[in-house]
Amino acid sequence: MSAEGPSPDELIAAYASGVIPAADPGRETPDPCAILPLDGLRVSRKLAKLVRSGRFEIRTDTAFGAVLRGCAEPGPGRQEVWLDAPLIRAYTRLHERGLAHSIEAWRDGALVGGLYGVGLGAAFFGESMFHRPEAGGSGASQVCLVALVERLRAGGFELLDVQYLTPHLARFGCIEIPRAEYLGRLARALRRRASWPGAADGGSRKGMPG
Repeated sequence: MSAEGPSPDELIAAYASGVIPAADPGRETPDPCAILPLDGLRVSRKLAKLVRSGRFEIRTDTAFGAVLRGCAEPGPGRQEVWLDAPLIRAYTRLHERGLAHSIEAWRDGALVGGLYGVGLGAAFFGESMFHRPEAGGSGASQVCLVALVERLRAGGFELLDVQYLTPHLARFGCIEIPRAEYLGRLARALRRRASWPGAADGGSRKGMPG
């Protein structure tokens, strides 16, 4: 990795070998590793109501750069920010190659929350999310997570890597598995193909189906 940050190919190689690109050079993924089973998403009644309300217009890949910049800003539950300019450039190039994607929550024409990650084979690596409660985006990142899981299921993805288990992510059904098991699941997912639904039209919709 150069002083100017990782290249897109270096990011791809890191993900494919089970290394977290944003971590210290050479640092491996944690043991255990954190994933969200795509058939194990837990949605509270409050979140389900918010999803059905249509408060947010959910889009995909219409403002990838803006989502990156949102994730790079300190915010609620995100005081330590690791997403710097070299990484932003690298992920933007991955997006241009069709490998990095964003899920976006819009309200009254403004981006109020979102998340992004990288898809390789049938594996998706969730990187970061944000929301702007001061702009009416309370709960927006959670709705984006629900939208992400729906798209991954529809596209034939098998693995959703969330890197680290936190109390917040545990609420949604994220679990930890031994590193050896994770690497086995990763290898299987990389050998298979999946597609990112909504790529042609931005996947815009009000809310999500309940």
